[in-house]
Amino acid sequence: MARYKTRQIHKYALTALLLCCVSYSYAGKQNDTLVYASDNEVENISPYHNNLREGVILAHMVWDTLIYRDPKTGEYKPELASDWKWESPTALLIHLRKDVKFHNGDPFSADDVVYTFEKIAGPNTASVVPQSVDWIDHVEKVDDFTVRLHLKQPFPAALEYLSGPTPIYPAKYFQQVKLEGFSKAPIGTGPYKIVKVIPGQGVDMVKNPDYFKESPQGQPHIGKVQFVVIRDPEARVAQLMTGQVDWIWRVAADQVEPLSAMPNIAVKSGETMRIGFLALNTNATGPEAAPLKDLRVRQAINYAINRQGIVDNLVRGGSKPVYTACFRTQVACNDSKVIKYNYDPAKAKQLLAEAGYANGFDTDLWAYRERDYAEAIIGDLRKVGIRARLHFVQYPVMATALSSGQAPMAFNTWGSFSINDTSAFTTPYFGGKGSDIWKDATLTAMLKKADATVDVKQRNEEYGEALGRISAQAYIAPMFSYSTHYAFNADLNFQDWPDELPRFAQSSWK
Repeated sequence: MARYKTRQIHKYALTALLLCCVSYSYAGKQNDTLVYASDNEVENISPYHNNLREGVILAHMVWDTLIYRDPKTGEYKPELASDWKWESPTALLIHLRKDVKFHNGDPFSADDVVYTFEKIAGPNTASVVPQSVDWIDHVEKVDDFTVRLHLKQPFPAALEYLSGPTPIYPAKYFQQVKLEGFSKAPIGTGPYKIVKVIPGQGVDMVKNPDYFKESPQGQPHIGKVQFVVIRDPEARVAQLMTGQVDWIWRVAADQVEPLSAMPNIAVKSGETMRIGFLALNTNATGPEAAPLKDLRVRQAINYAINRQGIVDNLVRGGSKPVYTACFRTQVACNDSKVIKYNYDPAKAKQLLAEAGYANGFDTDLWAYRERDYAEAIIGDLRKVGIRARLHFVQYPVMATALSSGQAPMAFNTWGSFSINDTSAFTTPYFGGKGSDIWKDATLTAMLKKADATVDVKQRNEEYGEALGRISAQAYIAPMFSYSTHYAFNADLNFQDWPDELPRFAQSSWK
């Protein structure tokens, strides 16, 4: 098998050489240009207006946040903030650095923080990730380099969020160009500057020579970084082989061994915080969706999935079965009340019969990535009589199908924006807004209370109750943690992290 896969990889490489159709062939150490490839295009380059992992990666390269969480130690360190102090459980005073400039030369100040949180990311804006700042009531400008965040209620995860999905935008520039202009020519304060956005193809970046010296990230090392979109997984492998790209991820597990044997390529694998799950849409419409309104059917779907089989045969690399709506290391990920739906096709068939579907039913399953995973899930469902047709689309199409009620089931993934807190999973999907397609008022109230509880033990218990309800109602079928396989130019110093965030600003050439 390994020999066959090696032959296949050589075939991909030969195909890429014959095609010679890419314009980003100046990759590598010699040209001080890191070219990294992924399968998804960022819908909008602005971090508050996309929620794909590719967008999260770009956000951490181009924009800074007020606080930085050290991935090695978990310690919170000043980034755009110079220091902070809790004045009360709902008031956080933040002093800002005075030596930071945006990529266009505009000085960074308190005005940028206020504008970002209230006009770009706040309520009634175009943000697609409102949960990032929903916990903030308003931002007060104390002086040019001091702000006070007023919280709606106590929020123990505040520093975690301020170190994650809350990049600071340039107020003056954004007001001039608006969102449409910003998405074409964005600027931030980060270690890399965007010089070109090519819709459908990628993003070109250069090292920011004026990046502030006290940044806890350190100074960027590589001169140019290019993000390119290559949707076909075989083409990504081939172009890595031929040196047209330097870094790829989501490498198929069965390609890891042959790639590892090649002297010009390094491979790393590891479990991440990302969870694969089925969203079971109780509010979808049409005959394909009707069965999912019955709890027994949703439970049957949970019992029908062979999580361990998917982990062992497809994901590999440290992946583990998952049964709850959070990653086990996230703060307050308490699974004590969660039902562990073990693989039990007989139980699934029994529940379907009790619900009136002894002969199964026809339905649709939507997916946007890892087609082989989606097909494996469909295979498990067919074994118990659920005949699901696959709709393989881009993420925005799938998200719209879910929210509109068109999609009865969707194979989704969520990496929690690399936030190490259970609220980063539960709030977006069950908090009553954003991606919440269930709108369970009882559950939303439970989560609102848990989000605001300061006492660690009590907060853990409250999340345990909420996670138990999600499981008991079988709103989703959590399946497995992702392990990501990275393959890259052997000349590249690259460190992978469990939060699934490749920190290219900290990479270098050997």
